[in-house]
Amino acid sequence: MPSAEELRLDNQVCFALYAASRAVTRLYRPLLDELGLTYPQYLVMLVLWEHGPVSVKDLGAALELDSGTLSPLLKRLEANGLLTRGRAAEDERSVRVGLTAAGAALRDRARGIPRQLACAIGWDTEELTEFRARLRAFAAVVDQQELTPDGPVTRR
Repeated sequence: MPSAEELRLDNQVCFALYAASRAVTRLYRPLLDELGLTYPQYLVMLVLWEHGPVSVKDLGAALELDSGTLSPLLKRLEANGLLTRGRAAEDERSVRVGLTAAGAALRDRARGIPRQLACAIGWDTEELTEFRARLRAFAAVVDQQELTPDGPVTRR
């Protein structure tokens, strides 16, 4: 039987991750407001700035988002004139997303955001790199696990 200490909110990994995610998103908000982007829209733009035109399927995979979550983000970015969506010439079933000139130009205004975040946190590049690597390793391990009433099961 779990002790009362085990069930304290402050002892939950899930809550620490949730609180950290909310804090980081809050920190980004004023910078992204200047660009007219929400945090999820910024993530979409990061993928497009890095990779250029991509399929919606590949964009969803990169962001780990399903189409039901991704579609409204893309519609809003398209309505704001930052990206275009269209059927791929090589496969009519596939929708490709690409930047407009305005979307590409927004990249220059966004360049300082990672540096501003690092300054606000007060960690040097090495600390941020190590933390990011640990988070990715943690996510990879957790992604391979599933909890059942009978205990944990490793997925493949």
